[in-house]
Amino acid sequence: MSIRYIESSKQIILETADTTYQMKIDELGYLQHLYYGKKLGQNDMSYQFRIYDHGFSGNPYEMRDNRAYSLDSMAQEYTSFGVGDFRVTSIYASCSDGSRCAEFRYAAHEILDGKYTIPGLPSVYDNGDTVQTLIVTLIDKPANIKIKLYYGVFEELDIITRAAEIINAGNEIVWLRKACSMCLELPFGKWDMIHFHGRHCMERQPERVPLFHGIHTLVSGRGMSSHQHNPFVILCDRDATEDNGACYGVMLMYSGNHKTEIERDQFDSVRIVTGISDDRFRWELASGASFYTPEVILTCADGLTNLSHNYHRVIRNNVVRGEYKLMHRPVLINNWEATYFDITEEKVLAIAEKAKELGVEMFVLDDGWFKNRNDDNAGLGDWIPDTEKLPDGLGGLIEKINNMGLRFGLWIEPEMVNEDSDLYRTHPDWALTAPNRAPMMARNQLVLDLSRKEVHDYLFDTISGLLEKYNITYIKWDFNRPISDVYSYAFPSSRQGEVSHRYYLSLYALYEKLTAKFPHVLFEGCAGGGGRFDAGMLYYNPQIWCSDNTDPISRLKIQYGTSFGYPSCTVGAHVSASPNHQTGRKTPLNTRGVVAMSGSFGYELDLSQLSDEECDEIKNQIKKYKELEPIIHGGRMYRLSQKSDATHYMAWQFVSPDQSRALLNIVVTNPLANSAPVHVKLKGLIPDATYSVNGEFEVLGSALMKGGYTFQRLIGDYPAMQLDIVRI
Repeated sequence: MSIRYIESSKQIILETADTTYQMKIDELGYLQHLYYGKKLGQNDMSYQFRIYDHGFSGNPYEMRDNRAYSLDSMAQEYTSFGVGDFRVTSIYASCSDGSRCAEFRYAAHEILDGKYTIPGLPSVYDNGDTVQTLIVTLIDKPANIKIKLYYGVFEELDIITRAAEIINAGNEIVWLRKACSMCLELPFGKWDMIHFHGRHCMERQPERVPLFHGIHTLVSGRGMSSHQHNPFVILCDRDATEDNGACYGVMLMYSGNHKTEIERDQFDSVRIVTGISDDRFRWELASGASFYTPEVILTCADGLTNLSHNYHRVIRNNVVRGEYKLMHRPVLINNWEATYFDITEEKVLAIAEKAKELGVEMFVLDDGWFKNRNDDNAGLGDWIPDTEKLPDGLGGLIEKINNMGLRFGLWIEPEMVNEDSDLYRTHPDWALTAPNRAPMMARNQLVLDLSRKEVHDYLFDTISGLLEKYNITYIKWDFNRPISDVYSYAFPSSRQGEVSHRYYLSLYALYEKLTAKFPHVLFEGCAGGGGRFDAGMLYYNPQIWCSDNTDPISRLKIQYGTSFGYPSCTVGAHVSASPNHQTGRKTPLNTRGVVAMSGSFGYELDLSQLSDEECDEIKNQIKKYKELEPIIHGGRMYRLSQKSDATHYMAWQFVSPDQSRALLNIVVTNPLANSAPVHVKLKGLIPDATYSVNGEFEVLGSALMKGGYTFQRLIGDYPAMQLDIVRI
């Protein structure tokens, strides 16, 4: 059993293969957090918490004569507010009498087999694993607010999930001002924070900083998980490396506004609170109603590599769903960087014909295929094919491409609308705009108000209509601007604070219906590249366009940061033209192929303009990728470069689950004159097994891991190499 309750000590113990999570119901009914870390058995870890007078830290009324007992120094599972704990709080509410206090104490708990679900929200699912659910109910009796804390324990995966349900058990309205998914306490230790910041075309850049006294806040208020702050953070020992040191991962499974607060307090204890951002959030909780928070995926591991492997495994097997979860993803060609909006049937067919010749399996028609769409200033919302560009219509083009032996995919941006569109002219109130105020514009487009049922229904009918009418087997679903001017004409003024979250409840419901109705369609998420690259979107999209930046040297850094939490099978990656359209950098075709092969592989350039030599190289790339895809998508990934190496080269490795084959990749990012050879130590091989390296020589796995492999001087414009290592 992965969850146990010990009545004598009032302990609740959660155990995975390698970790223990321990909490305790104390004498006043507060749910204390005792421990999360390496597996340690049934010991009551409360002995660590020596009770002493914390000076001006206040005491609950029952403990008014015991100044050693204070919520302000207690590690808790989910915090009260307004009653003496002055650190960041998990929840904040106001009652109809105006009071803003709540003191949550234990009421009950239950242990269930299987994994809980969250109504209306994506969550990690039971995939035949050993999973149990713990539900702990807390209550604030004066306000009649209940909280159910959900814990999902995936024993073999070393994963614990967290979520909360907040229930108004009283007769009066309660207004939630903050409703977080999780509070996690680390009472001891010295910690670094690794977070993943960025911008458009440079997403998920890892930054490691020591925690200072005070509050670190990572937030997105952009209406999406964002290019700027991914909803994923790691806390690790100051001396933690890829291979050693305590590492804790906190990943929020949500695609909208989010906030993570990490506080190092006056006593050097660390508290992490994460969930929906409380900025501009206000939820009316009627009598008897519940509010469910998004899920958090927690893991604890020895070393950053093991932490990443835990996330890769659970996302690949227990988050991603559908037919494409573990199967081959088609190698595709997208026409965007080849044509941009200047689409003609002649151009498209020329690219498709060459693509088929080279071994590509799918053609994806990007932006510009629908009426009045010659630039990004008009047309969004009216998903009617442009017969001037496509004389035989979309159906005629698809038939011609299918007859070549290629599958067909289509780009859409359904959540957006241009003012210059029939949809907006008919329904201007369907856009998110504030009354009597000119809205902020981005790419000359507005965001549709998905919190409205009629907008939700319109999008479902429109997208369903396209998929029913045409032979489309792939959808690239884009989202190209942040959400501002958040106001819905469908709700009263008192409930405008609900609109942002209701938007995502509606979006998730839309995805749920579409993926169920069209299980053979591969959906790829996109938001100006990687602006919505999160576990919530991966529940519906098996892959996400990683970044609009297709430059391979830039992509190395983007894909490196992405790899800490997300597996390679979720990373949309394409070979594009040189010089690159975003950076102007010139790189060899081989280097572009090596980098793009570390994701869901494809091309984004005008294949019809390539030389015979380049075409032959692309044929070989596609052949190699198809052979190696099971290792790249289903194997273990190792980051072999240290931070100091990245200024010269980056190296990474994939190893098959049975350790019979490995792929080592290296790209020189800064060629140096008269430099020492690059020397890399491999990982994840069987020490006493014999491996063939590129068919050139044989060597033991232990030699490659302990002695390493030396690359002779790699010179030129960003050279790259791959080693195919096969057990014999």
